[in-house]
Amino acid sequence: QVQLVESGGDLVQPGGSLRLPCAASRFTFSGAGLSWFRQAPGKGLEWVSTINRDGSTVSYNNFVKGRFTISRDNAKNTLYLQMNSLKPEDTAVYFCNVNGNWGQGTQVTVSS
Repeated sequence: QVQLVESGGDLVQPGGSLRLPCAASRFTFSGAGLSWFRQAPGKGLEWVSTINRDGSTVSYNNFVKGRFTISRDNAKNTLYLQMNSLKPEDTAVYFCNVNGNWGQGTQVTVSS
């Protein structure tokens, strides 16, 4: 059974940065494209970013372009989301996803 464990969420001030790791196991990590999603309070699930198997191709939702960076370390079976210039509207639970499997999420709160 695929296992995904997100971490790194925290309370941060506007303009701050966070790095979210997603530790993966029980599947062939290097063979899978991976994504980040988020869900803000009272809203639906929203796609954030996707990275292909070897990290050579990435894509972002427009609202995070230039601020967030997705990356992966296939040797460590870990996906990352580097988030800079955070805004209050980035407040959400962030989830990683592979082939329809989800982690438990990590809470990011951006507030002064």
